[in-house]
Amino acid sequence: MKKVLILGGSGFVGRHTCEQLVRAGWHITVPTRRLSQAASVQHLPGLTVLKANILEEADLRSLLPGHDAVINLVAVLHGDAARFERIHVELPAKLARACQALGIKRLLHVSALGADPLQVERAPSLYLRSKSRGEAVLRAAEGLALTVLRPSVIFGADDRFLNLFARLQSLFPLLPLAGAHARFQPVWVEDVAQAITHCLEDVHTIGQTYELCGPQVMTLAELVALAGEASGHPRPIIALPAPLARLQAWLMELAPGEPLMSRDNLDSMRIDNVAGGQLPGLAALGIKPAAVAGIARAYLGQQDPWFGVRAR
Repeated sequence: MKKVLILGGSGFVGRHTCEQLVRAGWHITVPTRRLSQAASVQHLPGLTVLKANILEEADLRSLLPGHDAVINLVAVLHGDAARFERIHVELPAKLARACQALGIKRLLHVSALGADPLQVERAPSLYLRSKSRGEAVLRAAEGLALTVLRPSVIFGADDRFLNLFARLQSLFPLLPLAGAHARFQPVWVEDVAQAITHCLEDVHTIGQTYELCGPQVMTLAELVALAGEASGHPRPIIALPAPLARLQAWLMELAPGEPLMSRDNLDSMRIDNVAGGQLPGLAALGIKPAAVAGIARAYLGQQDPWFGVRAR
């Protein structure tokens, strides 16, 4: 019996990964602090949900026995330096120590495009610096059979990216946009899940780092326009100059809940979120990446971005 522990298994990428791994014959454990948060995967055959706080090293050690591998999908996009450090650096460090203590070697770690453990301080944002340090911690840990995957921005039917911009365009007559000229190479969540599954089962991926990107490079403004057109709510997009962009991001940070955009997000967008060409990508894993336009039109065109399924 092949058994894998997935940290972050109830999240966006985690749900799709769990579905593909179940089809591949894996038995899966998904820890969560609140059992209700894992409702989307609890129905999958061969999947067990356990209540645990993975930020506590003792809980990690209690979860690991009996597993052949671990996948770490846990990440946050917003927060202060302490939050990024806790999630992106301290958690991988605790996980590495727990794996070493219990003799579990195989570990897949999903990082981020733009992370570089060899040039941590050159990264333009807290997010990318913490992602870089998290990779460095795992690479320094002895005895791990590590594979690192660095995706660009991930899209899919239940994403919080294109769906968000479609929703905003359904509510407002125009869209002032910070970071409009930032470049991305969006990758489909199913391709990311397939890459994770492939890497887990192929020992030749051990020690490798993969950049997971789609076939198209698009600016943020182009992606937002696609979301509006596909959902039936195209709106004029106004690219904000840098000072106004930072003001907008700061105001969004003040709103309750997770911000739509932060100043740290803008800092991350100072470098292109595209494949560098020096590392293997999806093609090296035998995956032909899907283009964003066709898939986005399929799922955004079937739903009203605010109220759910559109009446036909």
